[in-house]
Amino acid sequence: MSVRHVLTTLTLGLALGSFACAQDLASFEKRTTVKVLPNGLTLIVCERPEAPVFSFYTLVDAGSADDPQGDSGLAHMFEHMAFKGSTEIGTTNYPAEKMALARVETAYAAYDDEYRKRVGQDPQKLAQLKKAFEEAQAAAQKFVIPNQFSEIAEQNGAVDINASTGEDSTQYFWSMPSNRLELWAYLESQRIGQPVQREFYKERDVVQEERRMRIDSSPTGRMVEQFLATAYVAHPYGRSGVGWESEISQVSATEAEAFHKKYYVPSNMVIAVVGDLKASETMPVLERYFSKIPAGPKPAPMTTVEPPQFAEKSVVIREATQPFYLEGYHRPDYRDPDDSVYDAITDIFSNGRTARLYRSLVRDQKIAAEGEGFSGFPGEKYPGLFAFYAVPLPGHTPEEMRTAIHKELDRLKTEDVSDEELARFKTRARVDVLRGLADNDGLAHELAEYQTRYGDWRELFRELDRINAVSKADIRRVAGKVFVDGNRTSARIEYAAPKKPAQPQGGAE
Repeated sequence: MSVRHVLTTLTLGLALGSFACAQDLASFEKRTTVKVLPNGLTLIVCERPEAPVFSFYTLVDAGSADDPQGDSGLAHMFEHMAFKGSTEIGTTNYPAEKMALARVETAYAAYDDEYRKRVGQDPQKLAQLKKAFEEAQAAAQKFVIPNQFSEIAEQNGAVDINASTGEDSTQYFWSMPSNRLELWAYLESQRIGQPVQREFYKERDVVQEERRMRIDSSPTGRMVEQFLATAYVAHPYGRSGVGWESEISQVSATEAEAFHKKYYVPSNMVIAVVGDLKASETMPVLERYFSKIPAGPKPAPMTTVEPPQFAEKSVVIREATQPFYLEGYHRPDYRDPDDSVYDAITDIFSNGRTARLYRSLVRDQKIAAEGEGFSGFPGEKYPGLFAFYAVPLPGHTPEEMRTAIHKELDRLKTEDVSDEELARFKTRARVDVLRGLADNDGLAHELAEYQTRYGDWRELFRELDRINAVSKADIRRVAGKVFVDGNRTSARIEYAAPKKPAQPQGGAE
């Protein structure tokens, strides 16, 4: 072992030890308050007075997997609609705008009804209905104050304003000065409780363009989409998260309202606020604003369960682009007792230049530009996939990547990992958990996530116990159970020379 390695390990251990003392469960229990409002909304306030700022994280327990059948991409639309304002923000005259938006929906329904006709569609009538729909949108647009929601937040010091949509949930977050807490509570309660689907069809066009960029124009994006659609036969994880083009193009604001009414209910949300705040002063402010949001029943749990896969499946794309190899194996959801074992395999296969796939495919064999394995794809709330991928270097093929990955998987099933690999995983995993608590936004995220997934934010600290309990035998056992041929779905891009354009036929002069 090198002197540099010894010094690095010693420094890391000392830093981790001192940091952990200030970040233990007992410390957080003294500073963290949880309250469930009568309407079902869970609020978390964590006091951290190091700087006069706070961060929040609103987690809605609904993501792309919850899109209604035929409306893929609907959950993702709310990420785009998140900053359009409310009945009080973003409008010059909401009563008049409300009537104008109702006319937009009436016009769109008429146009959509004609558009969907498979027999007897009248092109002239369709053009007229489309024109009426566009005119109704233009009339409603006159009442819009663009970007007012974001501008109010930014003018009051908000930074890192954003939203994101995953398969499992939708998140909203930013940070701002602590003396703007009440303003934030007003803005966020408005966004949740009184949203307006203004400029919906304009944003729908943006989502369609996003799909064209991320998937339709990207060979890798198309491959991943086909990979998931092949790996899943029943569960919504097999659908496109951004949405299928034919469904995005026809989803309506009326359908969005129904989705919001079902999933954006207080009982289906957790809001965590972390920073220079006192819970005794902050909680009454939050109650005053968020208790006004009407209660609603918590959505019923999903009943669809992906059936066991018993035959290998594959996707092959041939075109003139960078070759790629990807494969995945079905695994249980995050509640499985072996969840931390999958984390260990991820670390051992993929964490840095000491990881097995890097050493084997990139450093030693020199056949790949990169190679990794990762768990929880495309989500973790429901049974997902443990996936591996590799990007071949010029002159090498996806089949070589597949062979090299399988060789490493066979090692994992037949040989114990080394003491050093297991120790590195546990140290890095502990550092990652504690590092996630080091800033307000990261901590708000973790508190909301664990409260949602386990019903108790303290599970974040119990995660450390589960990490420490992982053994070599656990890794071999899980690898032998999950990484088997019948549980595998693979996808690859194979290079194919572009076809030459057809030459025009010559004629007699």
